[in-house]
Amino acid sequence: MAGAKETPRQRMIGMMYLVLTALLALQVSNQILQKFVLLNDGLERTSRNFIEKNEFTVSSIANTVEQQGNNERDVPKVAAAQEVRKASAEVYSYLEGLKQELITESNAKDDQGMYKTSALKNVDVPGQIFNNQRKGFEMQDRLNAYPDEISSILASIGIELQFGDIAKDAKDIEIFKNDSEARNKNFVNLNFVKSPVGAVMALISQYQNEVLNIEGEALSAITGSIGTFYFKSDVFKASVAANSNVVAAGTKFEGNLFIASSSSSAQPKMAVNGREVPVVDGFGEISFTVPPASQYDDRGLARQVLKGEITVNIAGKDSVLNVDYEYFVAQPVIRVTSEVVNQLYADCANDLMIDVPALGNNYAPDFSITNGNIIKGQRPGQVTVIPGASGKVTIGVSSGGNKIGNVDYDIKPVPAPTIRAFDGRGQIDVSVAYPAPGPASLAVRAVPEPTFARTMARDSNFEVTGGEVILLRNEVPRERVAISGENVAIRNLLAAARSGDNLVIRVTEVTRTNFRGNKIRNNQPEVIRIAIK
Repeated sequence: MAGAKETPRQRMIGMMYLVLTALLALQVSNQILQKFVLLNDGLERTSRNFIEKNEFTVSSIANTVEQQGNNERDVPKVAAAQEVRKASAEVYSYLEGLKQELITESNAKDDQGMYKTSALKNVDVPGQIFNNQRKGFEMQDRLNAYPDEISSILASIGIELQFGDIAKDAKDIEIFKNDSEARNKNFVNLNFVKSPVGAVMALISQYQNEVLNIEGEALSAITGSIGTFYFKSDVFKASVAANSNVVAAGTKFEGNLFIASSSSSAQPKMAVNGREVPVVDGFGEISFTVPPASQYDDRGLARQVLKGEITVNIAGKDSVLNVDYEYFVAQPVIRVTSEVVNQLYADCANDLMIDVPALGNNYAPDFSITNGNIIKGQRPGQVTVIPGASGKVTIGVSSGGNKIGNVDYDIKPVPAPTIRAFDGRGQIDVSVAYPAPGPASLAVRAVPEPTFARTMARDSNFEVTGGEVILLRNEVPRERVAISGENVAIRNLLAAARSGDNLVIRVTEVTRTNFRGNKIRNNQPEVIRIAIK
């Protein structure tokens, strides 16, 4: 834009324009369209703040020139500032008229003044208005003539300041000039043809911001050319310039609390919500962690009001200027990912990843738990939850010392394993009689339930540790050996076995080794009968 180094706010506005323009090329969902409406609201709120600030600057320029004795070199600057304001207001109003025409022609609002999703998705009306009716080409001409008009006004009072075009074709935009599909599109086709109403609304609001930003730069240049700035005791206004007025709980609110026309000679004291903030070069630096709201609306937002207070010497006495600034807290949503996310297994190591996407890189999690224990992993949000024996587990999620919310889970008992008999060839089919004298080797295993074995590998180690194998003949026990582990010594039973006998495996106890290496014994009566033919 201007030849001078851009401020963070100017860079933010330029980046927002690029993002908006790029998003117009996408097939947008209902959720993204709703975000466009939210973005448009924020842009319009920024425009109102811009207008208030610029109007105050125009008034301050006139007051300064008067207080300095109406120096003949400075008097024309008052008229120039007023011309800049008038030219900006005309272009702004022209853009607002186009925006309202778009809303009307697309029937975008219902009887209650709420935006209708179906209308916001309409891609025909923007093309009809801005392409077919040629209003987009007229808009491009008006927008690109505006910077030249402002530069001409400044040149008339000896200020050389040039501004670039506002409404550009794709080839003149960095992110599109090497894009084979987009670079040949003109301003109208790039921005309006086949673009949804909701996105075009936000784009027009962004162009209004561009106009007001150029106005602000021009007025700042005029102010700086006058010299020392004096406050007039009856014209003062406090204001807030925030990086964003939509803030996720757990992240920082950042911005500036300031007197709209500051002075290097002034030494104001500033406070936000009763807490003093540091003042650097006349600007109060606001930074605080936003706690969760008690209630959110259906968009997941909660309205908050920042109360600022500036104490400054005016006409020889301390005066207090107050400002209320509206912002919105976005509701953070806790997202848990795990193979066992619906239920947690009792006394097992349940691995979870607990994230709050809205916090981004500011996510610094801490957790509390009822009816269980919790172990933090190496990555933020990575935890191992060991629930109690039954009931529910409640996990409290905090970030940076601020409570985000809770997640609750039912505690699921560990599923009992299935008892199976194996010989040297594999699992024994007990539905078929075994050739006499029986299996040369016998292993009795506790096989975990498949899902539990897959998701809880560290806790699914089962072993049969109690029971016996009995040789039955005519249902009368002949020999028996105890089961004390997986492999059972049945040589004596086989030596006495003959066709028609049965080997009966009677299990009484199964032991599970958990993730800590602890042995957990459980009674599990089960009988397997192997017939010998």
